[in-house]
Amino acid sequence: MLKVFRNYSLHKHNTFRIKVSAKFYAAPETLHELIEILQNHNKPEQKLLILGEGSNILLTSNFQGLVIRPDIRGIEILDKTVDYVLVKTGAGENWDDFVVYCINNGFVGVENLSWIPGSVGACPVQNIGAYGAEVKNVIDSVTGIMTDSLKQITFNRDECDFRYRDSVFKRELKGKFIITSVVFKLCRNPVFNTGYGKLQDEFTGNKKTDLQSMRHAVIQIRKNKLPDPDKFGSAGSFFKNPVINKTKLKLLKSDYPRIPAYPANQREVKVAAGWLIEKAGWAGKRTGDAGVYNKQALILLNYGSATGQQIKELAERIIISVNKKFGIDLQTEVNII
Repeated sequence: MLKVFRNYSLHKHNTFRIKVSAKFYAAPETLHELIEILQNHNKPEQKLLILGEGSNILLTSNFQGLVIRPDIRGIEILDKTVDYVLVKTGAGENWDDFVVYCINNGFVGVENLSWIPGSVGACPVQNIGAYGAEVKNVIDSVTGIMTDSLKQITFNRDECDFRYRDSVFKRELKGKFIITSVVFKLCRNPVFNTGYGKLQDEFTGNKKTDLQSMRHAVIQIRKNKLPDPDKFGSAGSFFKNPVINKTKLKLLKSDYPRIPAYPANQREVKVAAGWLIEKAGWAGKRTGDAGVYNKQALILLNYGSATGQQIKELAERIIISVNKKFGIDLQTEVNII
């Protein structure tokens, strides 16, 4: 029988390394165990938190409820043609391990998303993205369990309502739906996405482009700009890149001609949040053990013993500061609990 732990430490289950605990904690490894937990331990009056590998979360206090970390594993090829392959992957699989599996098998589509921490089950929630790629572009469907009815439901890609670092699972279905597996539709004909920022610089000239070289380039870029996870607690990019209209950008460019901006749609552009935070004077700033990474101001750090509340307060001060200087409202990418 699956064990439910009481007053369970979450210190090793969040990449910020915040020292908090859960009143109840369980890590079901099968669909049957997940249903058993929901039937016997999920009460209407009790808070529920679905946790992956804790790489996109800030815990500000002990969680007075039930934490479920789905640990359902397995990778299965459902269909394969000369052009594409459908791969079903358990929610508990490590995301980067899955990327390696795809690259080793010649499946194209997730190589730009190399070295992103987290689980496969968490990737649709956040619609993870990097270097011109978003996971929504390779997701075929998402399957999971409704926490109240215990009904198993499959959402196709359109029904997931993917947006920038967002999905129906992060909004309307937050806490109501637990992802158990994801089906990916991946290409078998190499067409590589090398046109984004520093990745474009890596492949100028006649440099060989294949899945392995793409992964290597992405990892090197990420290692150069991200803090060492063995030394610092972090959740990667803490803020979303804000989207503003082109009129607002034109006004900003009169004062800040080098402000980095990228097309979002016909009327709007995406502005680099890290640049805004740096220009507001926050890069390298530190209050106690909560601080801003000096190489990439988009990242907040736990230098050792910072609490979740201290990091949250630092984020709030940054949001106020950026708004005062640029008139832009930053939104957090990290889920604050």
